[in-house]
Amino acid sequence: MADAVRIVIIGGGPGGYVAGIRAAQRGADVTVVEKDLIGGTCLNRGCIPTKALLGSIEALHKARSGAEFGFAVGGDITPDFPRMMERKAAISKQLRDGIIAIFKKRKVKLVAGEGRIVGPGKVEVTTAEGTVELAADKIIIATGSEPARLPFFDFDQPTVLTSTSALELDAIPASLLIIGAGVIGCEFASVFSELGTQITMVEMMPQMLPLEDTRLAKQFQQIFKKKGIEVMLKTRVEGIAEYGADHITANIEGGQQITAEKMLVSIGRQPNSKGIGLETVGVETDGRGYIVINDKLETTAKDVYAIGDINGGILLAHVASYEGLIAVENCLGGNAQRDLKVVPSCIYTLPEIASIGLTEDQARDEGFEPVTGTFRLGAAGKALAIGEGVGYIQIIADHATDKVIGANMMGPHVTDLIHEIAVSIKNGLTVKQIGDTIHAHPTIGEALMEAAHDVHGESVHVVG
Repeated sequence: MADAVRIVIIGGGPGGYVAGIRAAQRGADVTVVEKDLIGGTCLNRGCIPTKALLGSIEALHKARSGAEFGFAVGGDITPDFPRMMERKAAISKQLRDGIIAIFKKRKVKLVAGEGRIVGPGKVEVTTAEGTVELAADKIIIATGSEPARLPFFDFDQPTVLTSTSALELDAIPASLLIIGAGVIGCEFASVFSELGTQITMVEMMPQMLPLEDTRLAKQFQQIFKKKGIEVMLKTRVEGIAEYGADHITANIEGGQQITAEKMLVSIGRQPNSKGIGLETVGVETDGRGYIVINDKLETTAKDVYAIGDINGGILLAHVASYEGLIAVENCLGGNAQRDLKVVPSCIYTLPEIASIGLTEDQARDEGFEPVTGTFRLGAAGKALAIGEGVGYIQIIADHATDKVIGANMMGPHVTDLIHEIAVSIKNGLTVKQIGDTIHAHPTIGEALMEAAHDVHGESVHVVG
C-alpha cells in the first residue's frame, strides 16, 4: 500500500481548513498551520462576526418596529453593545470548536504558529515552544489577506479603524467617518447606523457599491439617505488635519473638513504574501503581491498551490473554500480547473443585496442583447407580511437564447435566493424554465418566478 500524500497547508481560513478536511477525507496525511485562530479572517474578523452583529441589529430593528406589527415593548429600546459583542465572540468560538472537532475526527493535524516555506517540500513553523519543520509532498498556501492601509493615515491612532479593529470596539461611537462605500463600508454603516451612530461615507467612485448594478446602487443610496447616512461620491480624502484623543478631522477635497469620533478605512484588502518564503522555491507574485497561479491553482513552483485571497482572484470566503477543493483534487493527481464565471456576490446590509453574472450594461458590452424582468417586493405578499417590502428582483437574460445570464436583487433573504440563479446560469437554464417551475406561496422566492415571467411581459402581478 502506497504511503499517504503529505499535504501541508499554510493558513487555516475558509480555504485552508476546508482543503485540510477534504484532503483528509481522500486519505492524505494533512497538516494545517495557522498563526492565529482557526477559521481565519472570515470566521473571526469578517464574515461571521459582522453577520452576528447584523443579527443583533435586525432583532433591535424589529423590536423598535413593534407598533407596526401590533405589539408594544415597554420603555425605550436601547442596544446593549457589550452583550452584542459577547454574542459575536461566542458564535465565532462555537464555529472554531466545530472545526477543531472535525479536524480531530479526520486526523488533520493543526500546528499553531507562523509557517514559512524554507525549501522544496519543507515548511518551517515558528511556534510558542520553538521551531518545527514539516515535510510535504504538496504545499497549499492559504494565507489570505488583510485590510489595505493608505500610507497617509496613522493606523496606530485609536480613532483610526480597520474592519478588524472596528469589530473590537467596546463602545458605540457617536459619529463615524467611513472611507470607502464598498461592501465592507456599507455593512458597517448598516450596523452602526441602527445603533445611533451618525455616519458620513466618502467614496471616490461615481457610485456607492461600485461593482453592483447602477440602478441598484442609486436605490440603495436613497435607502441610506432615509436612514440619515450621508454619502459623498466622487470625493477623496486628502489627509488628516487632526488626530484628537476622542475625535479625528479629515481634509476632504474642495477644502471641506469632516470631524468624527472614529474613522473607518475600508478601501479594500492586500495579500498576506510577505515573510512566508515564496522566494525560496520560486513562487512568483504580481506587482501587488498576489501569487501567480494557473487554473489548476498551481503556482510557478512545483507542488506548491495557492488558494483564496492570496492569489488575487475573487476575494470571497466561498471562493477560497471552492478553490481549496480544487487544489486538493490536483494535489492527489486530479486535473480539476477553477471556474469563476458563476460566483454569487452577497452584501449583508439592511436590506440585503445579492448579484451574480452580468449586469444589463455588462451584458450589452459583451455583445449580448439583454432583456430584463423585474419584480418589486412591495407587491410580494410574504415581503409585506414580514414588514420588508423595500427592494426588488431583476433577472437578465439573453434575448437570442432566453438563457439566464445575470441577476441583481435587494431585499429580505436575497443572499439565500441568489443560489437559484447561480444554478440556472451554471446549467444554462432559460427564464422560461424558471418561470414554469412552481414556486411556493407565500414566499420571497416566488418573486424570482415573477421576475422570470416579466422577462416576457407575462408576470401576472406586475402592474404596467
